[in-house]
Amino acid sequence: MNRMIAGAVALAAALLSVGGSAAAAPKTRDSATVKALAVVDRNTTWTQLSALKLNFPTYHPEGLVVTRDRFYLSSTQIIEPTVKYPVPVDGYDRTPGKGIGHLFVIDRSGKLLKDVILGHDIVYHPGGIDRTGDFLWVPVAQYRPGSTAEIDRVDLRTFTVTRMFTVNDHIGGIVYDPTRERLVGNNWGSRTFYEWSLNGRPLATWRNPENLLDFQDCQYVESGKMACGGITGFPQTPAAGGAAATYELGGVALIDLHRRTIINEFPFQRWSAAGHVMTRNPLKFEADGSALTMWAAPDNGEETAGTQIYQFRSGS
Repeated sequence: MNRMIAGAVALAAALLSVGGSAAAAPKTRDSATVKALAVVDRNTTWTQLSALKLNFPTYHPEGLVVTRDRFYLSSTQIIEPTVKYPVPVDGYDRTPGKGIGHLFVIDRSGKLLKDVILGHDIVYHPGGIDRTGDFLWVPVAQYRPGSTAEIDRVDLRTFTVTRMFTVNDHIGGIVYDPTRERLVGNNWGSRTFYEWSLNGRPLATWRNPENLLDFQDCQYVESGKMACGGITGFPQTPAAGGAAATYELGGVALIDLHRRTIINEFPFQRWSAAGHVMTRNPLKFEADGSALTMWAAPDNGEETAGTQIYQFRSGS
């Protein structure tokens, strides 16, 4: 075991030793981001501030983290698409396909600084990501429901990828809840949430209290909450093409991780250059007082204008 991996394991052990029951969780105040998200509604005004074009192959964006000087964007490069089976084979509804998982490190001007390869073999689908200090949490799964995933942690100082544990389900997003020292992940379609200790011990499983959106990317927000963006495709009227011309409904939900309830949810129907709703793929929020900034990257690299990171601000 090299020194960097040993240090990561030691950190995980130290965090676990703190204990993680909900009753023992420290009482802390909600952040400005929680307070701002809690009062957003369908009448909130959003102004687009910018659209940053990424001039490198971005493939299919999955998760986003925004810092003062960096964007971290996870993405799936499809080499061989999955194909649906006529009937399930070994419990799977489709072939595994082939691909490569990426974590792009990007400066705030859009320049690619580093491409960290994630996954292996048929495990190549990185999902929604979240940051805790100098570490980034990334689930990397097979690209099919009811499959398997590994939970990776990336050291943002060295870009060392450490596989923390594996899960017998497709995990499409993850956050770290420091109030209870546990990870929370959502599966394919985000119908089920899982909770684990940092070494992968299963702690809880619960149904998604939100039954409208399939979450694509979530972020932890203090204290004991998470904000998740997602999308659902609904068929159009028969005259507009029916099921062959689906309508993208986008939105955001603020969820209490302790009570496992929805605090607030709201639609977000702003459209990208390729005609997708902004919450189709990764997004992140940050508050400045009562105003919210939202970053979103809804479009794939090969679509109309490629992948752009859009920035919006709430309020007039």
